Amino acid sequence: MQGSQGFPGMQWFPSLPGFPSSPSFPQQPNFPGQQPGRPGYPSSPNQGGQAAAPNSPPPNQIPSYPEFQAFAVDPGAISGCLYRFTYVWTSRRNGFWFYPTFVGRQSVAGFQWNPRRFRWEYIGIDLQRIDQFRCV
Repeated sequence: MQGSQGFPGMQWFPSLPGFPSSPSFPQQPNFPGQQPGRPGYPSSPNQGGQAAAPNSPPPNQIPSYPEFQAFAVDPGAISGCLYRFTYVWTSRRNGFWFYPTFVGRQSVAGFQWNPRRFRWEYIGIDLQRIDQFRCV
């Protein structure tokens, strides 16, 4: 079934487990390890090393911008926010809800809340781009 759906030359593999047979992908992945008894907070990464997005939206209240000014965001500092709702500012005026699941030496990855689509989307951010952050 080549070129019949989507873009020319695109193939759909309906027989592969875990993959949809049409371009209508689920909005949020369903990873093993989510704890239904603790809404909004999945467990730490499963054995495959993947982490799940929160299964609830972030808090309604945006935290206040921190008073102190850091010169750079340290990986050790933001690692304390792993698997917690975190508000990230890339400048004094631009901020967003983030749910970090990985911290490296120069970057952090996790799920960013998209309020227009009302869902979490996976992204990576260079630590130098982050002006401030606050986890709740």
